[in-house]
Amino acid sequence: MFKTNVGGADRIIRIIVGLVLIALVFVGPKTPWGWLGLIPLATGIFRTCGLYSLLGISTCKAE
Repeated sequence: MFKTNVGGADRIIRIIVGLVLIALVFVGPKTPWGWLGLIPLATGIFRTCGLYSLLGISTCKAE
């Protein structure tokens, strides 16, 4: 459906950042802003980023 444009290290960082932000909803300041962590989590899991597509960026190895 979408072109893969999120590479290995970028993917791991996005998933970790997403999980940390979501954790803020349940622990720490318990702020609803933590739900924004769903964005980097989803882009890391599905390996595609809409902003990268618009800007023509890809962190994947050349195919």
